[in-house]
Amino acid sequence: MKPLADCKLYTFVDTAYLHGRAPELVAQQLCDGGSDLIQLRAKHSSPDEIRALAEKILPVTRRANVGLVINDHLDIAREIGADLCHLGQEDFFDAGHTHISQLAIGNGQLKIGLSTHAPAQAQRAIDAAADYIAIGPIYATGTKPTAKPVTLDYVRWASANVTVPWFAIGGINLQTLDAVLAAGAKRICVVSAILNAPDVAQACAEFRHRL
Repeated sequence: MKPLADCKLYTFVDTAYLHGRAPELVAQQLCDGGSDLIQLRAKHSSPDEIRALAEKILPVTRRANVGLVINDHLDIAREIGADLCHLGQEDFFDAGHTHISQLAIGNGQLKIGLSTHAPAQAQRAIDAAADYIAIGPIYATGTKPTAKPVTLDYVRWASANVTVPWFAIGGINLQTLDAVLAAGAKRICVVSAILNAPDVAQACAEFRHRL
């Protein structure tokens, strides 16, 4: 995969939005459309099911030189040789960790991303040596219906203060994208606006073009 600093479009194979489609097929469409990173998110699947999904997707992302991110499950990411693992605040700080070096990453090649919802959380994630951070949710999103939007103010703060690669996430679609970019974002995560599109690859390519 390309360096994180060069990654701009972060997309998802989210089982909540597959609607019966094969995960590896959707992953291929995301790669074809220009994704730099693809996260496997399967909130209601067992670890064994997630591992099986990841093993189907990894060959697709490898062929395309796209980074595969495993959501939540560090052990699965390590075991299958994924490029990255993404952890929420509760998975990392609430679990007692204060620094990435405390995680059992294995050979050290696995990169770690952390979710953040406020400047103080971003600073704590940076101090913990996260390889990248997510900034959001910018807008209300059906993906995380109980999460309070952090608004474009947080994007502006991140643009002025965060030096590690960071991705804006939450409710970003082709209608809201320009405002997010104008606030200073250079990298975005998109879930439903791509996965619910009639043509996943084409939707991906449109975001890529606008970026």
